[in-house]
Amino acid sequence: MTITSLSDTDLEQMISISKHIFDFDFSGYAPESLKRRMLRLIEKWGFSSIYEFQYAITNGELSREALLNEITVNVTDMFRDPKVFYKITKVVFPYLESFPEFKVWHAGCSSGQEMYSLAILLKEHGLLTKTLQYGTDINTEVLKTAESGIYSISEMRKYSANYLSSGGQFSLSDYYTAKYQLAKMNSELKKKMVFSSHNLVKNPSFNEFQLIMCRNVLIYFDRDLQNKVLSLLIDSLAPYGYLVLGDKETISFYKNKEQLELVDKQYKIYRKKAIVSD
Repeated sequence: MTITSLSDTDLEQMISISKHIFDFDFSGYAPESLKRRMLRLIEKWGFSSIYEFQYAITNGELSREALLNEITVNVTDMFRDPKVFYKITKVVFPYLESFPEFKVWHAGCSSGQEMYSLAILLKEHGLLTKTLQYGTDINTEVLKTAESGIYSISEMRKYSANYLSSGGQFSLSDYYTAKYQLAKMNSELKKKMVFSSHNLVKNPSFNEFQLIMCRNVLIYFDRDLQNKVLSLLIDSLAPYGYLVLGDKETISFYKNKEQLELVDKQYKIYRKKAIVSD
């Protein structure tokens, strides 16, 4: 028997159980998206009813990591939306050049392709040695992939066109070593990367950044959580630092939107205004 739908009551029960057992609160996640991901997990684990699913969680048969790895969304590519990366090189890189060293935060970095994409462009503009990139995600499994920097060789071939559209100056193959069906990113790109588990909803700011990339993360939260996460991101930005969001995301509803100025509407690039003291 395959479960094809979840009621609002079923979802509320699962949220309550997850919060009680794992201390993880999904209540601010967009409900329809959360239902789809719950159903996917139920099907993958072969549960025949919602009650079996709940029993497996409450009795330790399904770990916190297994639940998070399925429920959290991990969709990314190298140079995804290449024109965004191209715009960053034109708008943000001149600002970064003014620092002897600077920090970049990839909030919700998933398996890390975006970090390596930016590292490549930073290298080609002579900025990589000045950079410290932080990649954080709540999903510990995808963080392992990000830290390894090992991806499918077939994916790398697909990413080559994106690289060139992003303003890449050479060949993407210059930045990885191919072996069998895998591609390992060059160690030079990884040298100044730090990976860590971080919950955008629950954990505080941990540094001050000149650039924050948080693309297509907010869309999975309700309005209250979006406000909370945006506050965290803006608090983590240095004055005049840049924030890059996903193409379907906006700050129009944000309670303190006057803290940011819109730099590029099409590519969702914002800049933090300087704090003016009284």
